[in-house]
Amino acid sequence: MLFKDLSLIEPLLRALEAEGYERPTPIQQQAIPPVLEGRDLLGCAQTGTGKTAAFALPILQLLHQEKQTSMPPQGGQRRPVKALILTPTRELALQISESFQAYGSNLHLRNTVIFGGVGQTPQTDALRRGTDILVATPGRLLDLMNQGFVDLRQLSIFVLDEADRMLDMGFIHDVRKVIAKLPQKRQTLFFSATMPPEIATLADSILHEPVKVEVAPPATTAELVQQKVFFVQKQDKKNLLIHLMKDPAIKSALIFTRTKHGANRVAGDLTKAGIRAEAIHGNKSQSARVAALSNFKNGRNRALVATDIAARGIDIDDLSHVINFELPNIPETYVHRIGRTGRAGASGIAYSFCEAEELPYLKDIQKITGQIVPVETDHPFAADLTAPGLPTPRPAKQSNKPGKGARPQQGFARRNGPAQEDAELVEAPVSDRIPLPSRKEDRDGDFNRNRRKKRRPNKPGGQFAGESRPQREPGGGQRSGEPRPQREPGGGQRSGEPRPQSQAGSGQRFGQGDQRFEKRRPEQAQRQERPRQGNQDSSERPSKADIANEMRRRFSSILEVSSIEKQDFKRKPKPRFEDRPFDQKKEKGGGENRGGGQQTNSFKKKRR
Repeated sequence: MLFKDLSLIEPLLRALEAEGYERPTPIQQQAIPPVLEGRDLLGCAQTGTGKTAAFALPILQLLHQEKQTSMPPQGGQRRPVKALILTPTRELALQISESFQAYGSNLHLRNTVIFGGVGQTPQTDALRRGTDILVATPGRLLDLMNQGFVDLRQLSIFVLDEADRMLDMGFIHDVRKVIAKLPQKRQTLFFSATMPPEIATLADSILHEPVKVEVAPPATTAELVQQKVFFVQKQDKKNLLIHLMKDPAIKSALIFTRTKHGANRVAGDLTKAGIRAEAIHGNKSQSARVAALSNFKNGRNRALVATDIAARGIDIDDLSHVINFELPNIPETYVHRIGRTGRAGASGIAYSFCEAEELPYLKDIQKITGQIVPVETDHPFAADLTAPGLPTPRPAKQSNKPGKGARPQQGFARRNGPAQEDAELVEAPVSDRIPLPSRKEDRDGDFNRNRRKKRRPNKPGGQFAGESRPQREPGGGQRSGEPRPQREPGGGQRSGEPRPQSQAGSGQRFGQGDQRFEKRRPEQAQRQERPRQGNQDSSERPSKADIANEMRRRFSSILEVSSIEKQDFKRKPKPRFEDRPFDQKKEKGGGENRGGGQQTNSFKKKRR
């Protein structure tokens, strides 16, 4: 199939011929016709398959046809924004803008790109002049919308590109804010390399009866990319990279690291080794990033070291190699990294360095891609590591639960087996069953043994089972079923044990005439209690008034003693200033002071 078979207009076919494109990719063949019909589209395809042209070509044709049928803007009115393309990164926004410029070179349509990291004055000036197609990143777009520079009320086409990358970078909330300000009647094109649950929910909320285009399963690597993994120690990665870059077959290499500091370090190591390289990451200014990318595309630099900011959507012609200096911890990122090579039907090579700590990352990559990455051992820095294999699929777990409407089985079959075992137990003859012992029989010959009525051996002062329960004494507590012994006031020992002599005054809360304490055990005879101090009887308890009077008397005696001590103490009076002794060694000079002594020269000077 050729591009002219997709019902594209002549200006677009001439622009494609000038760019060197003759045959559309699979996603372009499936996406361009429904978009030209005005339907919503959900595209899920791997990176490097030509998704940009899949939505850029039909958008240019639709806007060109609408412009020919509509009235041109009157004097003083600027062109309204008709199409909005939202992208996650600045580099991808610049690339999409360049693609619209190239494909629409024969059409009278304007496109503007806005992104953060640079001054907004050139961007606002372009918006004042008017634009038909706006390519933007979420942050700068919301900023200019709040300032009143962007008006999307007449928008007709909305494109959300790299939606899963938006989720990874934390832009999904900004995307929802932008979508909330768009008109309800519009055509929406949704593209994503992977389809996480949150992205699928977002697609369902903004698409209306979309046409789903899926060229390959999500997270599938390009077939024309040759992959290899090098097992190497962490400290030898730099030497292995320099060793590989000495091969003249590597004309250009895009090297990926996980951190910005690592990108700067790798670029510096390559420069010291005589290999021209530059780094590109988020801490670089936008002008430095654009210059580094331009130098790499033009062939001035042989290597470009980047973080995952360059793993999405950057199209570099004739990129021969992609090198993963560090494996990504997100397996989907590996697919986007190696997708920078082997684009548009070309072939490419992807090398990956793997140390011992990165073996789990390699296992996840092989699991999500469903492919085993070949191990390259022919290099001087090989490490003794074992490559992980593909995980074996787990067998389906069979459930023993009964189906809907089935009655649950009873007995052993419900817990330990199917219902047939229970049926066998029911049908078994009575003679084959094992008789269970009767609970009423007693091996010792006694009948109706019961814990509560069990007779205990006779103890001194104890009681037998069946007799009347003794009255509970204060502080006691027995188990149920046991005979309750009598307790002494304030006591806590068991029955039958001798009671130790208590201290004076302890446990004498009741008088001697209490009838509960008349029956006592033989070994606990009535003991002689110590008489209390004072004039009170030992059987009587002092009243609160007596205690208060005693405390008042003691306190008054303490006050009397303290007052007497204060009267006997004689403090030496502090001498007055006039009565202080005069030291002739310290005071030198004539004169008299107020106390009759001589006045010093220093005192005279102060008075003067």
